[in-house]
Amino acid sequence: MKRRNFIQNGSRAGLAFSLMGIYACKDTKKKEAEGAGEAEMAQKVAEPFFKLSLAQWSIHKMIREDGVDPYTFAEKAKNWGFTGLEYVSQLYNPELESANYSPEAMKAFVDKSNALAKEHGLENVLIMIDGQGNLAVSDDKERQEAVERHHKWVDAAAAMGCHAIRVNLAGSNVPEDWKKNSVDGLTKLATYAKDKNINIIVENHGGLSSNAAMVVEVMEMVNMDNCGTLPDFGNFCISRNEDGSCKETYDMYKGVAELMPHAKAVSAKSNNFDAQGNDRGIDYAKMLKIVKDAGYTGYIGVEYEGNEIGEEAGIIATRDLMLKVAGEMS
Repeated sequence: MKRRNFIQNGSRAGLAFSLMGIYACKDTKKKEAEGAGEAEMAQKVAEPFFKLSLAQWSIHKMIREDGVDPYTFAEKAKNWGFTGLEYVSQLYNPELESANYSPEAMKAFVDKSNALAKEHGLENVLIMIDGQGNLAVSDDKERQEAVERHHKWVDAAAAMGCHAIRVNLAGSNVPEDWKKNSVDGLTKLATYAKDKNINIIVENHGGLSSNAAMVVEVMEMVNMDNCGTLPDFGNFCISRNEDGSCKETYDMYKGVAELMPHAKAVSAKSNNFDAQGNDRGIDYAKMLKIVKDAGYTGYIGVEYEGNEIGEEAGIIATRDLMLKVAGEMS
């Protein structure tokens, strides 16, 4: 073979090998990119459409019956995989009531709760308020006093970086009176809370507040940006018999669907579970679809109230059920 032909052939061979190397490198990078894309897509699919918070009521038996310190709430929530905290005012009542809810006592509650939330890297979401008076009572003076007793909790929520306090519309059982009283109480409280960037949110929590259509009427009459609802999956008993059993129940799925357009938070009530990990009384697939279809992407708070398994097991079972159902949703 002549030297020139040898060089030309060698050059062609070298070029071929170089091109093969380039294409092989490109192919490898393409596969790596595709793999990364698939991993990113899988991660997105695995992520639920909501954020997970824990309602402190889920551990009320631990606190009241077992003597667990309510200030361990943040640590427990962190260990159980939650990122948000929903406080319950009445679980701090022993220390706050004994101090007559003094500014000093409220500040101590706020400071300690803030420090623990920060230590565990969690977000303070809201405070559920109980025992501070009836916002829908017919007596004008009593209703005004109830509004004013909620002021300190609005202030506490603002100092903790929460976005809302949950209130109850207890009071009159006469529908028209209840609506009128509710509008008055909520308007006054929401007006106080407005400049503090705190939402006043109403939970379906028994009595006429469990009639979702009526709550929606009240929301529309109040017509304030910082007044909304907290739909709870399970609190739709309007009236009870003497033995405590429910006498009149509002359809839970209809109720949640009606409340969602005004929702600023959502409560995932759970009770007892079957062998497959489903709540025996609430269809979570149906409920979460209602919530998702409403365009809600905020926190959903786990609120376990069952009695067949312990509170920790019930909290984890509810969390896992929510994540499983969310993962199966298209």
